[in-house]
Amino acid sequence: MIVPAFFAFAVGLLIILSRQVNGRLSLSSTALISSFWNHFVGFVALTALGLVIGGLIPDNLATIPWWVFTGGAIGVVFVASGSWLITRIGAVNSTLLVISGQMVTGVLLDYLRGVPINLWVSLLGIILIFAGMALTQRPK
Repeated sequence: MIVPAFFAFAVGLLIILSRQVNGRLSLSSTALISSFWNHFVGFVALTALGLVIGGLIPDNLATIPWWVFTGGAIGVVFVASGSWLITRIGAVNSTLLVISGQMVTGVLLDYLRGVPINLWVSLLGIILIFAGMALTQRPK
């Protein structure tokens, strides 16, 4: 469990770093342009990695439902929105709101899928995230 937890933490660091960089680019252009370059450079890097490692196109491509590819479009909205938000409400507020949205959606999806969860603990976690958000809004 320690390796996946460390990896998840490291991904969190990369997400906020990416959002900061994209937010800075959006100040020099727009959130849409920032998101475009984020995805274009990511596409080039991922394509190069896929060509080196192989297996970029799955053997069962024809049997995969079409809707599972909508994650890319959702990701574009996430990146562009993050670039726009971080320049307006800051890194802490945008991160807390994104995390709270992820927690609410995660708890809801796990509940609907029948994944065993402790609903009260999950709800307490969501409340604590909102409390953290409220603390950042205190007058200075």
